[in-house]
This record gives sequence, structure tokens and C-alpha cells, in this order.
Amino acid sequence: MADQLDVATVLYAYTRGIFPMADSEGQIHWYAPDPRAILEHERLHVSRSLRATLRKGLYEIRMDSAFTEVMRACAAREETWISETFIQTYTELHHLGLAHSVEAWHAGQLVGGLYGVALGGAFMGESMFSRAPDASKVCLVALVEHLKSRGYILHDVQFLTPHLASLGASEIPRREYERRLRHALQLSCTW
Repeated sequence: MADQLDVATVLYAYTRGIFPMADSEGQIHWYAPDPRAILEHERLHVSRSLRATLRKGLYEIRMDSAFTEVMRACAAREETWISETFIQTYTELHHLGLAHSVEAWHAGQLVGGLYGVALGGAFMGESMFSRAPDASKVCLVALVEHLKSRGYILHDVQFLTPHLASLGASEIPRREYERRLRHALQLSCTW
């Protein structure tokens, strides 16, 4: 499994609580962190300034209208784990209806977004980007509302970063994550 990034391998890994990332040379590594970071939807923290941004309606939110462009924007940073191989494999997952993007548009331009993989009642968040104030956060709020309305019960965010912690993400032991994942995979939520 070390060098493969085909659809079947990626899906099998996700169902086992494992996810891939590439290093700076493009070599693929597989991770199963303990603890695991998740976002409990009822704990999403929407700051006063983000609430003001949401009220202003600065961004048009779309889903799945620019999946590959979102991935490329997420990869467009000095250090990235999103190689061309990732973009090809996850675009294939998108065409299969398993990988999704949430996008923020302003004046016809893609200014923020995020993407991830949906399996059963679990959403595995992969990456996000922002080219305008709060654009990725607005996408996250839209994503959480969408996942809640569709019955998703697990929102995996992999590693806890200060940015994710500020939005309400927390860590749980791997064993608890695996238990929740097994339960979530038994559901058949539709995107």
C-alpha cells in the first residue's frame, strides 16, 4: 500500500481510519494519528466577525462546481502534501460521487474552498484554502450545515491545528475514533 494511490486503496484506507499524504518528493505516506482530530458539528465556533461576514453574504457558496480547482488551490502553497497524483486520484473519487468540494465565489472568482471524502455518514475533511477574508470559514459553516441536514455523524479533520481548534475542533483517542467511524460507515447518507 506504500506507493499506491488508486481509488480502491484510498477507500479501503479511509474505512480503516488511515489517510494518505505525500512528502516534498511526492512519496506517499499513510497516517492513523492517535489522538485523531474531529469537528463535532454542535461545537462549531462561529466568531462574531465570521457571523458578520455570513450576514453580509459576501460569497456565493457552491458545492462540487470546481472540485479540481479547489484541490489545486489547496496545493498552491510553499509546502504541500497534495501532489499531482493526489489531484488525479481524488478527482476520480469526485467523479464517482465520493469526494466533494464546497466553494466560495466572489465576482465570478473562486476565492475559497475546501474538499474531502464522504463515506456512509462520515466526512473526511482534507484541506481548505482562502484568497479572501473568511472565505474558507464560510465554506466550513456551509459544509457543517449541509452535513447536519444530511445526517452525517462524523467529521474527521485528521490533525488538530490552531486554526481548526479556533473553529471548535478537538481530539479524541484513536480507539474512540475507530468506534465512531465503524458506526458512521453503516449509515447511507446522500450528499
